[in-house]
Amino acid sequence: LVWFRRDVRVHDHAALHHALRDSQRVHCVFIFDSAILAHLPRRDRRLDFLLASVSELAQQLHALGGQLIVRHADAAEAIPQLAAELRVDAVYCNRDYEPQAIARDSKVAQALAADGRRWRDFKDQVIFDKNEVLSLSGQPFSIFTPYKNAWLKRLRSDTGGAVPLFAVDDHAARLAPGKAAAALPTRAQLGFEASNLASLPIPTGSTGAQQLFEEFMPRLASYAHTRDFPGVKGPSYLSVHLRFGTISIRQLVRHALAAIDSGQGGDGAAVWLSELIWRDFYSMILFHHPHCAAQAFKPAYDLIIWESGPHADASFQAWCEGRTGYPLVDAAMRQLNQTGYMHNRLRMVAACFLIKDLGIDYRRGEAFFAEHLNDFDLASNNGGWQWAASSGCDAQPYFRIFNPLTQSEKFDADGAFIRRYLPSLAKLSNRDIHAPWRASAMALQMAGVQLGEALAGSDAGHVYPLPIVMHDEARKRTLTRYAVVKAPGASAPDGR
Repeated sequence: LVWFRRDVRVHDHAALHHALRDSQRVHCVFIFDSAILAHLPRRDRRLDFLLASVSELAQQLHALGGQLIVRHADAAEAIPQLAAELRVDAVYCNRDYEPQAIARDSKVAQALAADGRRWRDFKDQVIFDKNEVLSLSGQPFSIFTPYKNAWLKRLRSDTGGAVPLFAVDDHAARLAPGKAAAALPTRAQLGFEASNLASLPIPTGSTGAQQLFEEFMPRLASYAHTRDFPGVKGPSYLSVHLRFGTISIRQLVRHALAAIDSGQGGDGAAVWLSELIWRDFYSMILFHHPHCAAQAFKPAYDLIIWESGPHADASFQAWCEGRTGYPLVDAAMRQLNQTGYMHNRLRMVAACFLIKDLGIDYRRGEAFFAEHLNDFDLASNNGGWQWAASSGCDAQPYFRIFNPLTQSEKFDADGAFIRRYLPSLAKLSNRDIHAPWRASAMALQMAGVQLGEALAGSDAGHVYPLPIVMHDEARKRTLTRYAVVKAPGASAPDGR
């Protein structure tokens, strides 16, 4: 029995490949896990993305002569029950590295063993996992650059630069047949309402992933430059597909290496490959340091006293709704709320603003991203937020504090991105759009922009909030707040 999870595809699927190679008859199942779905918003783009992608998976398996069994249940209970019902000898799946998933899989494996069945899991969502890339002293890395160098050295050593893919159609005749593609539960049956995914340019399933991949390849060589500008079509936009496994990480790394080795990838291919390696790095960090899911990687940073109380709550709400008075931050948050996507440069800007301008605990922002990002991945999201908070491994120094205004002027110089998500500011000049509070009364009047109180509400009717905080003053407070991490003998309250 092959259990599909974060790998909703047929092409280059490790567990499916091994099951077909090892077995005489292979059943396939996807579980809409009630234990996971219970914590999602009732209108969730990810659920709609998954429904469409699982539907395509079912069709692909049917075309190969097999059938996808689809259930809505608690997976920890349903998988052992289904294995018994089908009388299979083993359950195959691809490995997951999140603490809750590890606990779930351990429970399933124990239940299977008690019933005389085997559990086999495989590496699939990363290139290297667990202890495959270690320092010379045999310890997990905590700094990215030496990890990356060791990662690349091992990849070249293991593969010679030609990353192999797993064939799944060699033994497709061993798939257990079905009369028709499986009927999926409806959105309503799963307890959800329609999101706005259908109105967004987000192609689903493995065909959607291949579409985005093919569109990105001509842009790969320029990625090193274009990736930093949110108003430019620079990224691959494949993050949600990597999250749900509708595309193989091996396929992407294989193409990046080929572009580098051929000399046709420019600077972009190496930079893009580095970004893919960050995924492995953060996955490895979470696996070896599961406390990071709730606490700082660096224990001393748990001593920081964050802003709290009604004013902090109001500031956090203003950040969530994109009404901080800083246009680039607000446009980034509007993009997230409207589409479930945020450009990577803006993830850093928005996170640093919440943490180091507003003084709010990074975990609040991390949880908000977890709820709203289409591509939410615990390891990468946690790693990114701890990088911004300076509390993580290989994080930015605590005294490095992004200036949201200079970030705006540098990476959205003509205001194209801001105008897209803050149309009320569209008529401001390229100079004034980054800091409307600095614009002259005449410029504001001519642009039809009225500035309101910092927490007065949305910008409907061309009312845009004044800055919720002044950056220079906030920077001084942040340096004071973070001084605790320099204290001699600083350690977390629990002694870590």
